[in-house]
Amino acid sequence: MSPQELEVNGRRYRTPSSPTVVVCVDGCEPDYLAQATFAGHMPWMKRTLAQGTALVADCVVPTFTNPNNLSIVTGAPPSVHGICGNYLYDSASGTEVMMNDPKWLRAPTILAALSGAGRSCAVVTAKDKLRRLLGHGMQGICFSSEKADTATVAENGIDGVLGLVGMSVPDVYSAALSEFVFAAGVQLMRTRRPDVLYLSTTDYIQHKHAPGDDGANAFYAMMDGYLGQLDALGCVIALTADHGMNAKVRMDAQPDVVYLQDVLDGWLGAAAARVILPITDPYVVHHGALGSFATVYLPAGADAVALAARIGALRGIECVLTRAQAAERFELPADRIGDLVVVSERSVVLGTAAARHDLSALEVPLRSHGGISEQRVPLILNRPIAGLDTQRRWRNFDAFDLALNHAQ
Repeated sequence: MSPQELEVNGRRYRTPSSPTVVVCVDGCEPDYLAQATFAGHMPWMKRTLAQGTALVADCVVPTFTNPNNLSIVTGAPPSVHGICGNYLYDSASGTEVMMNDPKWLRAPTILAALSGAGRSCAVVTAKDKLRRLLGHGMQGICFSSEKADTATVAENGIDGVLGLVGMSVPDVYSAALSEFVFAAGVQLMRTRRPDVLYLSTTDYIQHKHAPGDDGANAFYAMMDGYLGQLDALGCVIALTADHGMNAKVRMDAQPDVVYLQDVLDGWLGAAAARVILPITDPYVVHHGALGSFATVYLPAGADAVALAARIGALRGIECVLTRAQAAERFELPADRIGDLVVVSERSVVLGTAAARHDLSALEVPLRSHGGISEQRVPLILNRPIAGLDTQRRWRNFDAFDLALNHAQ
């Protein structure tokens, strides 16, 4: 391996010869780009789709934020890096916990390896929940829009972020939280010019607006402007997403929910089984902790295969897998999922008990993610790549491979 190469999680990466930006657009169903581009809101994207590299890739299931961002920055699935949701049941302690702590990470990141090889790296993420995971082991700049006003050199590798960006701290439930990410990325590239920059947004807009809506088009127009600025600064840009997004409603526009804990309590007795929703995080206003993926811990002696068949017969369920089946099909760490994994259909979400979900804050019909139906995402580079096999199965976690090994 040459001095210009490094190996991370079994894959080789060249160090960049041009400043390289990898962008994860949270919740970016490919149709958002199609609708906004067709309507004339994304001139940079239109040129890039025509002159660069445009692929549709598969993200990781469960189609949630944490497992997919960590797959992108490790170049590997959750079976390697260990982050299998935003939230999990820690069987060792018997508690349900967020997976925000780097202690859950089982593999090094490409960013850490690059910084260890002497390359300058920077990370800007919308929500602080991802910051410590993305920046683990990395020397460089790493901060969130959410906590930009408290960034310090000691903790984040930078201070004075608000002055640099020229924006105040945005509300966590706003499009501005993502705009801050892009604005910060442009200013970092202008003033610090890191070798590698990773930008990760939030899906607040995608939870509220369908592709082609005015709110969605305005968001993607904003994004297009900043991407154009990064392109003009000479950056190689790779853009992908952590998951897609779909409406999860009945014909009366009410959430279409299978409350799985209630179902299992009725079958097995109260609290005999435990349903975990890995979508759960501190920011539930726009989705009510309802997604299309759940994992179930069964009581000792329960017949997992028989229960899988019974759950699978419920209306709105796409598939039910045993622990071993789910670990193999979705490339998940078997020790961090339940006895069963349940995935609902495209327009259906899974809940625990109806009494535990407060949906009063939903201002528009529910849109969410988590299932196989949200697995298709864009994978776009602003450079043409000759001889690329467009027929193979591309993954969102191929972004760094394409950006560093093929697009320089």
